[in-house]
Amino acid sequence: MALDKELLDILACPKCKGPVKLEEDSSGLVCDACRLRYRIEDDIPIMLIDEAEEI
Repeated sequence: MALDKELLDILACPKCKGPVKLEEDSSGLVCDACRLRYRIEDDIPIMLIDEAEEI
């Protein structure tokens, strides 16, 4: 089950409050402004700044 489109529309980067976009393989959400990637585990986005990966 993929993330719901409505959920993606309301999610924002917890660091800058900017938009995030879903990666093509649906493995994470990316904030281009902060250059951070938030992983998705079991269809749940892990939106913790400390858990984000720099890209």
